Amino acid sequence: LRRMGGQIQLEGRSAIIKGVPRLTGTVVEATDLRAGAALVLGGLAAENTTVIEGVHHLDRGYVNFEERLRMLGAQIYRETNLS
Repeated sequence: LRRMGGQIQLEGRSAIIKGVPRLTGTVVEATDLRAGAALVLGGLAAENTTVIEGVHHLDRGYVNFEERLRMLGAQIYRETNLS
């Protein structure tokens, strides 16, 4: 989320998060299930496009994640890399 413009500071085992006027879309990587979900939510709130790599973590934890978000009005789709 920092890469998207979030103001997050680590202090020991805690994260201090300050609200920002807006996040900006960019390329990010989901390193685990919860981080991936947070990146998806951040990406949906961000201006412009967010590309999330490593979505296999989300596939293991959430069934039909994109479809459920689309039903709520999210503009989200999965792009398959054919290279």
